[in-house]
Amino acid sequence: MKFKKLILLITVVFCCGIFPQTSFASEFNFAVTPQASANQIDKNKTYFDLLLAPNQTDELTVTLRNDTAQKVVVEAQINSATTNSNGVVEYSQNAIKDDQTLQYNIKDFTKAPNEITLAPHSAAEYKVKVQMPNEKFSGVIAGGITFKEKVADENKDETKKADKGLAIKNEYSYVVALLMRQTTKNGAPDLKLTQVAANQRNARNVIEGNLQNPKPTYLNQLATKTTITKKGSDKVLFASEQVGMQMAPNSNFDLGVALNGEPLKAGQYTMKIEAFGQENPNGQYQLKGDEAKTKYEYHWVLAKDFEIKAEVAKKLNDTDVTIKKDYTWLYILIGLLLLLLIILIVLIWRRKKNKEDDEAKDPD
Repeated sequence: MKFKKLILLITVVFCCGIFPQTSFASEFNFAVTPQASANQIDKNKTYFDLLLAPNQTDELTVTLRNDTAQKVVVEAQINSATTNSNGVVEYSQNAIKDDQTLQYNIKDFTKAPNEITLAPHSAAEYKVKVQMPNEKFSGVIAGGITFKEKVADENKDETKKADKGLAIKNEYSYVVALLMRQTTKNGAPDLKLTQVAANQRNARNVIEGNLQNPKPTYLNQLATKTTITKKGSDKVLFASEQVGMQMAPNSNFDLGVALNGEPLKAGQYTMKIEAFGQENPNGQYQLKGDEAKTKYEYHWVLAKDFEIKAEVAKKLNDTDVTIKKDYTWLYILIGLLLLLLIILIVLIWRRKKNKEDDEAKDPD
């Protein structure tokens, strides 16, 4: 049996209204401390949030400390911020594709080493050169710097051997968010429903609606109320409510509606989403049925028709572990085979009996 790698991201920041603190874990052989830049908007923040003019440059410093008696090689990588399928902003490397609306990828405006070596019981400075695009830009260029200990080649071989059997491999990394902007007034987010399709998560059927934030600003405290109906009908077949999500600037993610063991059926359907964003005590919008009576600044009503084809429904239903399989046809087949077997036995018995009766009548 094989377990997937457990990736623990000690996120030194989470931006836009969430106030984290730098943390250190015993699982790490090194520690990370970002140094505030002269262009930092709030120097009390433990992540980089820079206010820069067009084409302005800056050199950022992150102090890395090794308190062990062994040499530690730290790999570093810079990636653009994305949004995962749980509605959580990711600042580290992942398989999520950049959204087509992303105008400025932070990787194109930063330069930094891919790794740094820390001697035993020492500290070193990791430098990142950044440059703002040479044009006016109202928004946030968002990303993150990921620090992870490099695994030696001999350890990689041992890991491969362990992965063939029962093994749990933990990988730990620090992630420091890096934000660049030209103004603190970055405009409002937007929300679009680009497409809907049936899919699976963890071998369970879901219907996914792709939500896109095409604006270069964060969409915070996203709450959604989603329904699935037959096209042209108001009868709700499936429903889902989610709160507390966040979207990175110029990103998208698939909002899933679980079917909870119900099989997919071919046909034409409609997904409707009522969405709210940015909690604000003075906001004019409120999610119906919310006992906390949370008010929001933004509100969207989205809808999109979609089709589930018969072959797609069958393929997904066959691999959904929560759907109770119908074995009626198998029981019928077994019953028919048993009936044929009984008939065959009876025919053989009768033939044998008739032969014995004929021999008794004619002993010669």
